Amino acid sequence: MLPAWLPHDAVRRAVGAPALDEVHGELLRQWGSSEVWRLSYGLRSVVVKRATDAQSEEASAYSRWVVPLELPAPAVFYASSGVLVLEDVGRVTLEQEPTAGGFLAAASLLAEIHGRAVDGVSGFPPERAKELAARGGVAVDVTLLSEALAVLHQQAPLHVVHGDFVPKNLVSDGSRWTVVDWPLAYLAPHLSDLYTLVRDAVALGHDRGPIVARYVEAAGADPFLVDRQVLVGGACFCLLALTFVVEEGRRTIPGSGDWIAPLTAELADLVEQLS
Repeated sequence: MLPAWLPHDAVRRAVGAPALDEVHGELLRQWGSSEVWRLSYGLRSVVVKRATDAQSEEASAYSRWVVPLELPAPAVFYASSGVLVLEDVGRVTLEQEPTAGGFLAAASLLAEIHGRAVDGVSGFPPERAKELAARGGVAVDVTLLSEALAVLHQQAPLHVVHGDFVPKNLVSDGSRWTVVDWPLAYLAPHLSDLYTLVRDAVALGHDRGPIVARYVEAAGADPFLVDRQVLVGGACFCLLALTFVVEEGRRTIPGSGDWIAPLTAELADLVEQLS
């Protein structure tokens, strides 16, 4: 049975169905803060999302960055009251088929996103590190991270950070790759997205070197600066993840409290490497 919150007219128009009861629904995800369905009629399909809390910021990210910069994301057919009707960009994720070629393609895609010039204010200024550590009750001294962020803001331009650039959010239709789930996007000079991509690739047995090299080549970047951006970005990712778990995740995602200890250890290791 389809959920009652669906925007009936928007869904019917998007898939070309004469009536909503002729639309087939497939539940893709159901957490406390989000619910995602694939809805189809014949050969046409869309993805519909309902979100609360941090997940509800996706429409804002689309209007601020995704649409103006023409980023590689699903098109939006409808957006209202935390509900989005989105283009269905494919059924295979990098998580489902974690090939070396897929990770290299993702690195190139990330370089494309970072190549779009953007104006705005940093979403991760140096002082935010200590603010997040306090909010999340993090038992790691992040002074070195704040200092590294201050330097990085002078060395590198701001770009759009996806905020959850991981295999499950990289989707292919067989010919192109697209990035989905943009509610956590913000502007920053670090490379947390490349950090999370490499982190998952290494966990799956792939080598870090070729992925970073592909990004450096595609972005025309300084490899030494990229290494620093990845290190700082990894620490920023851990801080954001810890704050999310403490403030929201334990309530909306079962078992997420178990992430706190390993994330804290990961953050401590990254901060130590900044010295």
